[in-house]
Amino acid sequence: MNPRTTTSPTVPADPEATAAEASDAEEIPTEKAVAEDAATDKAAAEKAVTDKAAAEDASDDLDLDLDDLDDDSGKESSGLGAAAASVVAAGLGVVALTGSWTGKVAAERETLIGQIKTSNGGTAAQQISEIYGDAWHSTALVNGLFALLALLVGVFALVRPAFGAPSAHPQPGWVRAVATAGIVLGALGLLLSAAMYFDLIVALPTATAAQ
Repeated sequence: MNPRTTTSPTVPADPEATAAEASDAEEIPTEKAVAEDAATDKAAAEKAVTDKAAAEDASDDLDLDLDDLDDDSGKESSGLGAAAASVVAAGLGVVALTGSWTGKVAAERETLIGQIKTSNGGTAAQQISEIYGDAWHSTALVNGLFALLALLVGVFALVRPAFGAPSAHPQPGWVRAVATAGIVLGALGLLLSAAMYFDLIVALPTATAAQ
């Protein structure tokens, strides 16, 4: 053993310094964990905002699609109504010119009433007026009502697209043609019915001619 070699005494470790170092060592991973948690929370918040925006966009798109469907259904309904009205107008115009079951029943009723009134006697002029004239006028009146309806319905079918929301599709040509035909037939039937009712075309027979 070398007598010159001196052994340095071991310095005891400071307990407070050791505790401080251990505390610092523990704080480092704790701060790192906090930073990771903050980053995770931020990412989750951003994802929530993104999901919310996507949901709002999808909701807006759905609302727009529903609005488009509503508009399309309204347009289709409007076009169908005008088409049906044009066909009805043409049918009523034909009935006004050719006669109807209603007009026949009204004429037969007036004929029966005239026969009852003249059953106890009456002049020839009275019999012509009660039995034949009233039935004639009843037929003309009923036909005139059908003609007026044909005229009104045809006008409605033509002017319907001018009211309400504008349609993206124009009115089909056949609808306008049929509606116009209904108006023409209705006007013609109304004119003939008025002439028949006031005895302008064919006058009632007179008593002299009947004798």
